[in-house]
Amino acid sequence: MSEAVRNLQAAMDRAMAGRPNVGGFPYLAETLRRAGVTRNIWSLPACQSLYLTSAGPVVTQETPLISGTVDVPPFNRDALIAALRTDQAGKSTFREFLAASWRAGVVRYDVDFVARTVAYYGCNGEEYIEDYPPVDLT
Repeated sequence: MSEAVRNLQAAMDRAMAGRPNVGGFPYLAETLRRAGVTRNIWSLPACQSLYLTSAGPVVTQETPLISGTVDVPPFNRDALIAALRTDQAGKSTFREFLAASWRAGVVRYDVDFVARTVAYYGCNGEEYIEDYPPVDLT
């Protein structure tokens, strides 16, 4: 196992151990940022996640949301925002958030841990960008 993988896994473990149920993403994001993660690029519906870290790039492959050949849902900004607010309120699992994002037409999202933004993209160039607040981990 590489140093990059060990570092990412240790940061994820720390983040999940201390992450609050409501508003947990900024806590996770700050923990990863402090561990040297600069970006996280999710590909939906494949559920593939690319982490760009100071120790090197790492990819994780989760269980895909779909199988076979399907139509891509149209990008729906309002449905995406509803999925975000549900997740931020602690009323969905991460997997449910990913599925709701996919149904809202998101094919990729990009977390910039330095700028503290998340950009969500549809397949025709649509985008929605949201800032998230800094968190004090002390």
